[in-house]
Amino acid sequence: MLTITTASSQLPTGTVSTAYPATNLTASGGFPPYVWSVTTAATTFPPGLILSGAGQITGTAAAAATYNFTVQVKDSLSATASASLSITINQTVWQPALNTSWQWQLTTPVDQTVNAQMYDIDMFDNDVSVVASLHAQGRKVICYISAGTFENWRPDAASFPAVVKGNAVSGWPGENWLDIRRLDILGPIMTARLDLCQTKGFDGVEPDNIDGYTNGTGFPLTAQDQINYNTFLANQAHARGLSVALKNDLDQVQALLPYFDWALNEQCFQYNECNTLVPFITAGKAVFEVEYSLSTSQFCPQANALNFNAMQKDLNLDAFRIPCR
Repeated sequence: MLTITTASSQLPTGTVSTAYPATNLTASGGFPPYVWSVTTAATTFPPGLILSGAGQITGTAAAAATYNFTVQVKDSLSATASASLSITINQTVWQPALNTSWQWQLTTPVDQTVNAQMYDIDMFDNDVSVVASLHAQGRKVICYISAGTFENWRPDAASFPAVVKGNAVSGWPGENWLDIRRLDILGPIMTARLDLCQTKGFDGVEPDNIDGYTNGTGFPLTAQDQINYNTFLANQAHARGLSVALKNDLDQVQALLPYFDWALNEQCFQYNECNTLVPFITAGKAVFEVEYSLSTSQFCPQANALNFNAMQKDLNLDAFRIPCR
């Protein structure tokens, strides 16, 4: 039987006046070759994008909105299958250049004297005045939130019911893994956090702990559960005009690259994993990387050769930093 097998009905988000990430629709069964088409009104499909007969969506979107449409695939014997899909086109978000100096400080008060183009700081612990002050100095400012764990000291901690709290996060008291399958519960909590990030004037967001499926969370999370959750976060960030980082989650770089604007990684040189991040560089998307245990001589030459924005930091992510470039 002919079936459309595209993994998610929510396709990668796009940005006005920016080339849409080429996206291939997939089908199985029937008798190839297949021919694809949009069967709903032209106004339901993003203006500026095209769906080729081979099933690839490309182009440059012209208007911001969420577009809901139906596609049909036909095989060589004229059997058909249809699916309802959605693409959200957002207004332009900040895209860091491949070579962007940065500071990552999750302690307070933030040391604003560091000469860096981008500051990544805690969203809850910094008010709008800190963001405004950094903007006045020409900095871009990223809000840090933990999207994959419960933290019992956060002001919205009471919003998390016990059913979504899993095993404790090793080494981090007061923190538990979340059941990311429960978007009915976590979705409103995380979008409220993104709303606050937007209200405070941040330019982007770093959602942390979004690789729970590789950890002992206490829940039977799958790789697809993680892709669904991370895609949701990226789309919601973009809907608010926020640039969004893929934090760690190296095994899913290829699948998530179209949804994320840049990458932030910890210790890929220590664990010999950095090559998995090269697709970001190839796509023109910046990679930010930190090492805690290695000396700069042990990783900076390699980081610079890969065009990573790498630095040495203390594990508590205070103001200390030694950038590689």
